[in-house]
Amino acid sequence: MIGRIPVLDVRPLVDCGRRPAKAVAGETFEVSATVFREGHDAVAANVVLCDPSGRPGPWTPMRELAPGTDRWGAHVTPGSEGHWTYTVEAWSDPVTTWRHNAGIKIPAGIDIALVFEEGAELYARAAEGVPKKDGREAVLAAVDALRDTSRPAGSRLAAALTAEVDEALGRHPLRELVTASRPLPLTVERPRALYGSWYEMFPRSEGARLEQVEPPKPARKRAAKTAKTAAPKPDKVTAARKKAPAAVTAELPSPAPRMISGTFRTAAERLPAVAAMGFDVVYLPPVHPIGTTHRKGPNNSLTPGADDPGVPWAIGSAEGGHDAVHPDLGTIEDFDHFVATARTLRMEIALDFALQCSPDHPWVTEHPEWFHHRPDGSIAYAENPPKKYQDIYPIAFDADLPGIVRETVRILRFWMEHGVRIFRVDNPHTKPVVFWEKVIADINRTDPDVIFLAEAFTRPAMMRTLASVGFQQSYTYFTWRNTKQELTEYVTELSGESSSYMRPNFFVNTPDILPGYLQEGGRPAFETRAVLAATLSPSWGVYAGFELYENTPVRPGSEEYQNSEKYQLRPRDWESAEREGRSLAPLITSLNRIRRRHPALQQLRDVHFHSVDNEALIAYSKRSGSDIVLVVVNLDPHHTQEATVSLDMPRLGLDWHESVPVRDELTGDTYHWGRAFYVRLEPGVTPAHITVLRPSPPTGGSPTP
Repeated sequence: MIGRIPVLDVRPLVDCGRRPAKAVAGETFEVSATVFREGHDAVAANVVLCDPSGRPGPWTPMRELAPGTDRWGAHVTPGSEGHWTYTVEAWSDPVTTWRHNAGIKIPAGIDIALVFEEGAELYARAAEGVPKKDGREAVLAAVDALRDTSRPAGSRLAAALTAEVDEALGRHPLRELVTASRPLPLTVERPRALYGSWYEMFPRSEGARLEQVEPPKPARKRAAKTAKTAAPKPDKVTAARKKAPAAVTAELPSPAPRMISGTFRTAAERLPAVAAMGFDVVYLPPVHPIGTTHRKGPNNSLTPGADDPGVPWAIGSAEGGHDAVHPDLGTIEDFDHFVATARTLRMEIALDFALQCSPDHPWVTEHPEWFHHRPDGSIAYAENPPKKYQDIYPIAFDADLPGIVRETVRILRFWMEHGVRIFRVDNPHTKPVVFWEKVIADINRTDPDVIFLAEAFTRPAMMRTLASVGFQQSYTYFTWRNTKQELTEYVTELSGESSSYMRPNFFVNTPDILPGYLQEGGRPAFETRAVLAATLSPSWGVYAGFELYENTPVRPGSEEYQNSEKYQLRPRDWESAEREGRSLAPLITSLNRIRRRHPALQQLRDVHFHSVDNEALIAYSKRSGSDIVLVVVNLDPHHTQEATVSLDMPRLGLDWHESVPVRDELTGDTYHWGRAFYVRLEPGVTPAHITVLRPSPPTGGSPTP
């Protein structure tokens, strides 16, 4: 039912208000609504935030976003985590109505006495709601002036319009016919749900090494027997008899080199270098036992060698399932050591949660009803044509959804007890949405700090729905958005209405995705994508090897890495690469330092693209309060590009004619930019300008320290 004053289309609104909008503690976002009334009387509106205890805070006045549109908005900032609500209140504004009418009638000499008396009565009523310490005397003085017939009419009216009166009534307006919208839910989460720098690494590759391994005993026995048969007979010459032992020794098989897996302990030795680059989250692929049935070999081959480690996502063997660690990685105590080491370096661990099994997983025999059986009795393996995953069984949910929910929650809580508070969920779009709604609600009911990242490169409707039912973050299409138009349209979409419930994480690459842009653009392409991801999204991530410019596909046209780490151990010589200048680590370190220094880069909702007269260059700004960051990037990794950038000055809080000094955070250089300025960016030398606006102080003032 519409109230006395209509309050319509309140936003943010998620699933018609059935699900909460999202924010993080300290994040500012806009609440808007359509507000109007009959006739010509003035209306106004405000927003009321209620904290998790149900206590309303001071209301925030709204303003009409564009004159004549009846669309009102205000920015609000919840201060703590928990379940909040927000309400829009609309009301008749009799003081503003009187001021408008008096401004017309008094100069025209129409009903002067009556108009002044009406105003005096309104101001007297308004003064009752203004605290004495907050300007009541100024409002009462206006009442006296309005009734003072000895003063000229213009003076009487001016006394009611002073700045002191405006301030008092702005804080404590006279509100009539107050009409409130229904309260809408708001979930306020910890800042890491919005902002962070992620680093993905395979523990088994860190510290992996070649080691000489003796052949197994049967092989040694066969070699010795062969050598004995071929040895000279006793009646041969003495020299031959003397050489026989050497011949036997020579024909025994030599020890074969074998790649030995790294462990949680050796992987922990890599963490200080990751922390030094400024990362906040270390993300691990599954660390569980890997099945042997249909195990994949290098480059996804179906003929693995005896020592091939298998794919970590083929979870489960005789050694255990989702609540066990792979014996090659160590013990659960070694995992605890890895988590503790990261924590001392001020980093969190994100663990992959892949709800699927190898054919050897204990669930296959303990819960056969959790799998889809074909008419011949076999279990269907996972497929995403043309890709086939013969080593993985997907879960069939409908036979026992409650049981699978219970087991999933149990597993998640097991890892939570071992220090994991972030889960990167593999392919959540291949599981029922209602399943995730139940699981995440159960976890966040008792542990609201636990964060779930949806690895869902799928249709927009599914991605948005997963976000609305609880996932705190989502992978995105950023990996495939390369042109200025693509980036502008996509980031504008993500920072718009969907930002109230879906938070992007811009990974520049993954073990599954080696984008063509990186394959073809060399080092400059890596620099460009790192700058874009780190400055366009509050959360971004890299998969290990990105900083070494790894960009060889398994075959032309493929996004799969050659010698992919998914199928084999990939130890890397980090120290030599950095020593020889073959590492992107210095740029990544600078980007993460800049992100930590500037709140503007830690938020999603305020990003604006500026005009550039060259399609190979993109310019955008992000703003948080007085912190304004302006970025210009060369999207062409092969050629130097030049352009004139034309700034939307009001979006930067500047007048059109202003010119301000800016500091480039990458180089330390200072420029003086106005409404239009020239840039020249050379790949491999200056991939981008990441500048901070430093407006000049008012005349006679001094810079803020």
